[in-house]
Amino acid sequence: MTKRVYFVAHGGTVQGVGFRYFTRKKAQAYGLTGWCRNTSDNKVEGEAQGEDASVEKLMKDVDQGPSGATVVKLTQEVRDVIPDEAEFAVRH
Repeated sequence: MTKRVYFVAHGGTVQGVGFRYFTRKKAQAYGLTGWCRNTSDNKVEGEAQGEDASVEKLMKDVDQGPSGATVVKLTQEVRDVIPDEAEFAVRH
């Protein structure tokens, strides 16, 4: 079953450590679509869409973050699926 999850990685340190590109690489490896970006309050937010198990794998990776990152809390919220979304993008 396909699902979409909005997530926010709260730091610690989640900006300036390649977090968005780490997230995109993992999402692409799992065949997910969506996006992620830095926020003005030093968090990383995004949405990931795909098969349930793949989304859960990505959320575990995001909760760990890349080397150099410290994720204090990961919040998640289920969202409506967006039909025909084609890629996982890093937004600026």
